[in-house]
Amino acid sequence: MDFYGFNGAWLIQPALWAAAAIALVILLRMANIFRYIPNNQVGIVEKLWSTSGSIDGGFIALNGEAGYEPEVLRGGLHVFFPFMYRIHKSDLVTVGQGKIAYVFARDGAPLGASQVLGANDNEDRSDFQDVRRFLLGGGQKGPQREVLREGTYAINTTQFAIITDERVYGHALSGQERGVLDAMQLTIAERWGFTPVVLAADHDLVGVVTVHDGPSLPSGEIIAPEVGVDLRDAEIFHNNFQEPEKFLAAGGYRGRQLQVIVEGTWYINRLFATIEAVPKTVIPVGNVGVVIFYTGPHSDDVSGEQYRHGELVINGCRGVWKDPLLPGKYAFNTYAGKIEIIPTVNFILKWVRGEVGAMKLDENLSEISLITRDAFEPTLPLSVVMHIDYKKAPMIIQRFGDVKKLVEQTLDPMVSAFFKNCAQKMTLIELLQNRASIQEESAAQMKAKFESYSLDLQEVLIGTPRAATGDHTIENILIQLRSRQIAREQVETYQEQEKAAVQERTLNEAKATAAAQTALTQSLIQIKVNENEGAAAFARAQKDAETRKVTAAAVGEQSRLEGQGEADRVLAVGTANAQSTKLSVDAYGGPEFRLAEQNFAKFADALTKINQPLVPQFLMSGGQGQETGNAGLIPTAMLSSMFGRMMPDALERLKEEAPKAARRPNGQ
Repeated sequence: MDFYGFNGAWLIQPALWAAAAIALVILLRMANIFRYIPNNQVGIVEKLWSTSGSIDGGFIALNGEAGYEPEVLRGGLHVFFPFMYRIHKSDLVTVGQGKIAYVFARDGAPLGASQVLGANDNEDRSDFQDVRRFLLGGGQKGPQREVLREGTYAINTTQFAIITDERVYGHALSGQERGVLDAMQLTIAERWGFTPVVLAADHDLVGVVTVHDGPSLPSGEIIAPEVGVDLRDAEIFHNNFQEPEKFLAAGGYRGRQLQVIVEGTWYINRLFATIEAVPKTVIPVGNVGVVIFYTGPHSDDVSGEQYRHGELVINGCRGVWKDPLLPGKYAFNTYAGKIEIIPTVNFILKWVRGEVGAMKLDENLSEISLITRDAFEPTLPLSVVMHIDYKKAPMIIQRFGDVKKLVEQTLDPMVSAFFKNCAQKMTLIELLQNRASIQEESAAQMKAKFESYSLDLQEVLIGTPRAATGDHTIENILIQLRSRQIAREQVETYQEQEKAAVQERTLNEAKATAAAQTALTQSLIQIKVNENEGAAAFARAQKDAETRKVTAAAVGEQSRLEGQGEADRVLAVGTANAQSTKLSVDAYGGPEFRLAEQNFAKFADALTKINQPLVPQFLMSGGQGQETGNAGLIPTAMLSSMFGRMMPDALERLKEEAPKAARRPNGQ
């Protein structure tokens, strides 16, 4: 061929070879003889024709029919019979860390009439990577009870659509199927179903579980009982609803469950069970919790024959529990029962408008309106301190429903009536002045009434009666009482001022004493020194006196002994003289001669010692002009008179003593 002088014959043969090669490649591609599957994908095989014909039901060909094959192709080069197969590539299913994926089976046995999710109660039904095994094992179509945890799975997405939080893995989905799966993804996301249930310890929450699959509750029941909670029974222990098949095998019911889940991480299928986090029940110190249980078995009344206001049941049964919950923190299912918090410490009810306690039991109480005997109408503020025995708390709940109803429907009318009766018997002034006695009387009388309601009255505190708004009569009475009291106080003030004056004088004296304290101290010290010196002198005088006394006693004893010796000597000498005298007297011829001889001897001795002349110079006579021989001599008369008086007496004494001296022995 020649185009304008150009000869292209040499290009025809290469072009034909190239066209043949291209045609061969296109033919091989259309025939699907060779297909390469990347390692991050799987190949879904669709059989275009078969001598066995088409499948009768479903769209997975298990027996070589035309349709989608149950097996998938993994990464690599694969060879097929030409024009018989079509290969669809699909990504591996990847579930991220801490995520959950849900499985939707497009083929399988239909769900039961009461089923919500497909059963996965054996290994065949729970193997989502082996479609043939799943279908032959009786696997059911629809959403499945089992979920996929973290990892990568080679799943035939024609049979199983996998729903994750990021995408929906599915092949050959119709628009309707895509809409259904997207709606499921939205529902799961609203339930936070793509992440596990996490109950943090610092939030103090418990999870209340509602199961959406399984048999319905018996008539009359609102809470499903606990099942499969025994860890030792591995066949039915569902580990907090993480294994739905074991839960149903244990006899679990559909509906809200009595069992709750506590802190931890739980991989729960949110299409099977939803979780509602509620706070734990905290019973503060000083309180108890009376449980009103809505479910459980029926129990006999354990309140006793004397209690006729309702029944108490054993803990765990339906009704008001006999034993209250003590202070603490409880994972209590608030849908299965109610806990009434009852204070066991002393608490105050105030009949004062606008003052409300922490428990708000007295928020509807106000001052008590009174009418006194003298027609005054005061209002009385009042406070009552009371206590509830924790063992009697269930009786109060059974009888009144709660403590607030007890206060408003029973205590308020009873207390108001008591004080109104008291006020009618007194005048206003008596009501004011006798507050203490009224308070004591009310406490004593109302204590028994409170005990009949299982309450322990501690104290009744009465405030000051008040007048109604715009009423000044009570204020006028109080002004009069104040005036009286002011007068009394003035009298006491004057008395105290008088005492103060006395104290001031004492204080001034004390100040003066303090000012002279130095001199006073020195004088006191000097007095003390003088006292000490006097005591020392007194002690020395006592010692000297004792010394003199001892010396005098010694001298006296010496003198006595010397006198005794001298007396003995004189006695001996006297005795000798007496004997000598007696002998001399006897020698003179008698005592009168001896006495005369002694007298003349002594008289002669006396004359020798005097200075008077023996012969007087003047002679005095008794008669005038007459002289006799010796009548005028005075010495002669004196001697005669003396010897005349002495001689008889001396003779008598000698006569008496001479015989005695003769009888005494010598030396005595």
